This record gives sequence, C-alpha cells and structure tokens, in this order.
Amino acid sequence: MIVALAQIDAVVGDFAGNRARIARLAREALEREPRVSLVVFPETALCGYPPMDLLDQESFAEGSLAALRALQKDLPGGPAVAVGYVDRNRSGSGKPLVNAVAVIRDGRIVFTQEKTLLPTYDVFDEARYFEPARERRILELGGLRIGFAICEDIWWEEPAVPGSRYPVDPVRDLLDLGPDLVVVPSASPFHAGKQETRLRLASNLAREASAPVLYCNLVGATDSLVFDGRSFALDPRGNLVLQAGWEEGLTFVDTGAVGTSARDPADRWDETERALVSGIRGYMGKCGFKKALVGISGGIDSAIVAVLAAQAVGAENLTLLGMPSRFSSEGSISDSRYLAQALGARMEVLPIEGPFSAYLDLFELHFRGLPFGLAEENLQARIRGALLMTWSNKFGSLLLTTGNKSELACGYCTLYGDMCGALAPIGDLLKTEVYALSRAVNERRRSEGRTPPIPEATLTKPPSAELRPGQTDQDSLPPYEVLDAILELYIVRNLSGPEIVDRGHDPALVRRVLQMVGRAEYKRRQAAPVLKVSPRAFGMGRRIPIARVLHETDA
Repeated sequence: MIVALAQIDAVVGDFAGNRARIARLAREALEREPRVSLVVFPETALCGYPPMDLLDQESFAEGSLAALRALQKDLPGGPAVAVGYVDRNRSGSGKPLVNAVAVIRDGRIVFTQEKTLLPTYDVFDEARYFEPARERRILELGGLRIGFAICEDIWWEEPAVPGSRYPVDPVRDLLDLGPDLVVVPSASPFHAGKQETRLRLASNLAREASAPVLYCNLVGATDSLVFDGRSFALDPRGNLVLQAGWEEGLTFVDTGAVGTSARDPADRWDETERALVSGIRGYMGKCGFKKALVGISGGIDSAIVAVLAAQAVGAENLTLLGMPSRFSSEGSISDSRYLAQALGARMEVLPIEGPFSAYLDLFELHFRGLPFGLAEENLQARIRGALLMTWSNKFGSLLLTTGNKSELACGYCTLYGDMCGALAPIGDLLKTEVYALSRAVNERRRSEGRTPPIPEATLTKPPSAELRPGQTDQDSLPPYEVLDAILELYIVRNLSGPEIVDRGHDPALVRRVLQMVGRAEYKRRQAAPVLKVSPRAFGMGRRIPIARVLHETDA
C-alpha cells in the first residue's frame, strides 16, 4: 500500500485555513502519486495544537465539527484521508469532548478512533478536556487491517512521570486486534533527544505487532511549543524506512518497504538551532508580526538571539538596538557592530546616559548619602526596556528578550528592564548551552565558507551586565559550569536538594542556588513565553506557587 504522510503547520482555531491546507495536500498527494491509498494528517490537524481552554468554548467544538463536515466535500475521491480533530463525546458520560482521528473516503467518514492516554504532565493537560477512548477499532482498507494509536497512545511503556503507571494499555488492546499496519497521528513537541525516544517506542511497537508503523507529526510552532515534524516509517522489524524533515509537505511510503537499522544520530545543536528559528518564525507569523527587534549589548545572549532572529524573519526585517551606558566597554559597541554587519541587519545606537543622569538628578535628594547599588543598576536596565518597547511600538516590530535559563532560574534579570519582550527564544537554554550553541553556529558557518557572525571576543570575554564598573556575572552567581549542573538536576530532572548533594555538589552552594530559584518565581510568572527545547522549561510546563515555604533549602 502507498501511504502519504502529510505534515502540516496547523494554526490553533483556524478551521478554514487548516481545512484548506489539508484539502490542498490531499489533492497534491493524489496528483503526485495516483496509487496512493491513504493520506495521513497529524493529531488535531483540523484545529491546531494545543487549543487549551478554547476547548471550553462551545463554538470551538462546533467549529471543529463544521470544518470536518466541509472537509468531507473538499477532499478528492479515491484515497482515504485520516485527519485529527476534536469531536464530542457521544458516550453520555465523562468529559464532553474527545481527541479523535477520522478517516474520510469518497465524502464519507468510514472510521473514527479516539485517543486513550491523555497526558497531564509537563505542558500537557488533555485530561482536563477529553474523555479517553473506551475501545480500539480496526480499519479495513486495501486488504490491510489498520490500527490507529494517537500520539501518547504509543508511550504506554515509558511513563512520563517516574513511578507512575497508566490505568489502561492501549497498545496491548490494539495488538490483540492483529493489525497489519499501525498509524500514529501525532502532535508531539520538540525537545532535545525527543526523536530518538519516538523512534525507540515506535520500533518496539513495530516488532511486537510484526507490522509497519507510520508516524505523522505536526510541524511549526504554537506559543512556547515547537513541532519538528520528522514523520517516519518503520518496517515490521522496527527498522527505519524513511524520515521526513522539518518542513510542511508530503512524504510517500510503501508499507511493504524494508528499512535499515542504521540511523544517523541527530546533532544536538543543529536540532536546537532549527527548533529556535522555527519557534521565532511561528510565533511571529501567527501573531501577525513581520519585523523583529533585539536589544544588542555585545554579549553572548543578545548575539545568539540576533543570529536566530535573522534566520527566522530575514536580516532585512531585523533591527538591533545598542544602548550603551557610562559603564559599557568599547568592545561592547564594536562587537555589536561586527555582528550586525555579519548578519546584514540594521543597527541603531541610543545612548542611555542622558535619561540615566536625569533620573539620578531626580532622585538625588532622596538617595543622598546612600551608596550606588542595585536600584541604580536596575534603573539602567529599565531605561533600556523603555527604549526597546517604545521602538517596538513605533515601528511595529516584535521585541525578542535575550534572557537565558540560568538567569531566569536565579532571578538574575530585571523586571520591566531586560525582561521586556514578547518572546524569550533562549529562555530554555542554560548559559553553558548558550555558549555551546553559539560556538556550533560559528563553526557551521565557517565550514560553509561563510563569516562566523558572533565575534570571538563575545565568546571569550567574561559575561557581564555592565551596570557598574568591572562587573561580571560571577559577582552574583556561582561559575556557570557549576550553577548549570545544579539547575539541570533540579529543574529538568526534578531532584531534591539532598539528592543533588548526593551527586557531589557542595551543600551550602546547593542551598543557595535553590533559594535563588524559589525566590525568583514571581519574576518568571511575569516573563515572556519561553521556547521549549528541553524536557522541562519554565512556563506552563512548570507550575510552582509564588508564595510558599522553600523546603528545598533543607539541602
């Protein structure tokens, strides 16, 4: 059987646009391959993912079903088309909706299957809205018995939360039906290493079923989530037959093809760069912005954000705004100019000495006799934030904030200052990861015969906010190599203070770091959305009370 896997970049709530994409790709599949028997679209392709509390609105379910009915008339005759959508729960009990896939052929819905495992961990909250499937079904098509497992339904063997167990076993139920082919429509967000996990789980399923497995995933981005596509096909022995890229489009597979066990390992930094560029492009495009703005400082964080933004929207649509102060080094300006020239982006300079001096004059009577300190340092950041937001408002450009995960974790950032912005592209990268990505970007450009965009001085000088003479980040934070190791264990792996100490870290330092993380929660609650590229990012996937007892300090 010839099957087309159709990756699309679905927009949440754009029923008409998503329906048009689906119909267009279905017609294209038939034109390119007249023998195609089945065209598979991702989970919730008709409504976009994740719709979240839009699902509580009656009009959303109505829109989904109206789009499905219209799609029945839009699709070409001949091949069956599997499409993910939101349906009503018709069982008479439980949650009002189901996450489902419908198979349409010659204008009729000939098959439906609901999702069983509804994730409620990390960024997912599907059990809030959907009722799980009560039975598994088989579609008979072209002499094959086809089973459908929607996204999480193949993650049965790997509980998302350590120690947890699912109450049902959708894979075993499906295997009992003896499918000749398993199709997995999915809306699986990217994080580093995610594709390897998908392939392993699907390979195990293929071997148990002795049947090919076809996996079709969303592409694009929605808010903090990036969807990498990379749909794939496995033969009955679990070997990879083919794998799609990150682009919207069609991939054709013959279910009788034999694959190879060899898989090219993904390069982490290439994958991360792709994800962040896709995330910026998706966020800006779906929010209606064409131009981006980045406050540039000569530091590593703003440099890599500028590089990513230039790829996402084009250098001609990017403005870099330098805002030097009395404490800025000459290298900060020259490094920023080098970066702008290498990228081909516009750079403007607005010195902040004038407004800073005016503020100091205003407060002189009230601050008399008090030393220069945090208030004056944060004032500079807030002046810069005001300038950036004013520029953004005036020219209709979306401001990208440049804070990294280490800074957000420890609160080493200024509310209404350097935290200003609509999106935090590197907010899920620890500082050491920012350096690693930046070096990889430079090395890749060099290998391609192009000028590395990030100055060597930016990569080697001690990181500094330059808010007072001789300041470095390590005046306030532990060395990033040590700090990031602790943050990785605490935030991503969810270990407690004592468990982190057991891994060889100094108890006093662990206590200090965990206290900083706890006390900075109020800042993160007000931060820009973070593009998720790790298994656990700040944002909707990590919900911590602001007012609480910091038990982590018992390290």
